[in-house]
Amino acid sequence: MTSAETEEKQPTVLEQMGGVSGMLYSSLPVLVFVIVNFAAKNLMAAIISSLAAAVVIGVILAVRKGTVQPAISAVFGVGVAAFIAYKTGEAKGFFLFGIWQSIVYGSAFLLSIIVRWPLAGVIWTFLNGRDRSWRSDKASVRDYDIATFVWALVFFARFVVQRWLYDEDQVGWLAVARLAMGYPLMAIALLATVWAVRRADKRLKAAEEARAAEASEEEVLARTADDLLTPDMDELKRVVETESRDKSRD
Repeated sequence: MTSAETEEKQPTVLEQMGGVSGMLYSSLPVLVFVIVNFAAKNLMAAIISSLAAAVVIGVILAVRKGTVQPAISAVFGVGVAAFIAYKTGEAKGFFLFGIWQSIVYGSAFLLSIIVRWPLAGVIWTFLNGRDRSWRSDKASVRDYDIATFVWALVFFARFVVQRWLYDEDQVGWLAVARLAMGYPLMAIALLATVWAVRRADKRLKAAEEARAAEASEEEVLARTADDLLTPDMDELKRVVETESRDKSRD
């Protein structure tokens, strides 16, 4: 199997996230929480229903032998969110974990640009099993800086909007913002990352080909110089024999 075939069979970022169905499944517990809380006017019923929805999603994905990563993330996220809602006694507390999670992620992405380890590049290479040769190329680091900055903007935008809705006690709109500013904005950030990856890969491939061509040229020059400096022994032997014969005749 060639390296190209292996690379083609590697799962994409979307596949690693569970695909479109996985992303939809992970959004269901939030919808269940809001719907049950609005219909039953009972916080505990909404919490239990959202947790049950997350568990059911995990079972469905396991039975289908698909990835359970979205379900695990959903159960963990819903569990923490439900605990906060239970402790605060308010439905809007369900969204507090995600709000503060956004500011933490946004700050981490911004900090990674400052320390010259842009997370868009680091995470991408980790997920796809690539090396970090792009870090030795300033232009590639700059491209990943741009992609990382887009991710930071996404997380900061989530925090600003959802924090304002939280302060205004807009539970329904919080759910809308949670979903609308989730995967749609993430898709934009992913596009920025793919743009950076393609530019970096193209640049690194060109540099590698240039180095290979230079090495090949140096090898040819070395062989030519060796040929020029190393006498042809057979020819030299023939010249000596000819001269010997000429002398014997004289």
